[in-house]
Amino acid sequence: MGEKQVFQPLTREDRITVVLYRIGIVLSTLIIIGLALLLATASSDPGRMSAGRATDILAYGLYISVGMCVFFIHLYIGKIKVFLKNLYYLGLACLAVLLYLGGGSLSGAFSQGPYGPLLLLPLAGCLGFVTAKEAFCFQLFEGYLLAMIMPLYLLLVAGGILTGRGASSGLVLIALMLAVFTLRKVFMPLAYDIGDKSAYQ
Repeated sequence: MGEKQVFQPLTREDRITVVLYRIGIVLSTLIIIGLALLLATASSDPGRMSAGRATDILAYGLYISVGMCVFFIHLYIGKIKVFLKNLYYLGLACLAVLLYLGGGSLSGAFSQGPYGPLLLLPLAGCLGFVTAKEAFCFQLFEGYLLAMIMPLYLLLVAGGILTGRGASSGLVLIALMLAVFTLRKVFMPLAYDIGDKSAYQ
């Protein structure tokens, strides 16, 4: 994957799946930017109740947008795509646990201790896989950094090493890197994401 040439004419299905994949990347980035802004606001004004509801809505949106990336990504190796889907299903199972811990609220689950950030690791793994795959294919170096930083960030938050402003600054850094990654990725020709279909497993 990653050949910058057209191997065959794109079908309508090819175009639709690539567009949906890239929409998933764009939405994931916008949602994480929104979450970073909310966390920055919450750290300066912890009493805001509306931030919790907005966080819940954005978090649900993040699960959907990452799911779009997972289900519409084009990979040559079928086993890797199966692994990625299973990781996403694990993320959905973790979502159910988060909702249980938070009494139906995702933001509420994060006030229950370190379990909230840890239960986001599968979702971060899925998004990190996407950024690393694009980094490997198209030399988007920030994709490798994101694949390492996102899970590390969650572990540092879960361990209490990053709190308050530190957690807020960390998420802002991730959001900025995702913005750079997204701007470099989404304007590539659609054919780049398809590659040589004869090599698909």
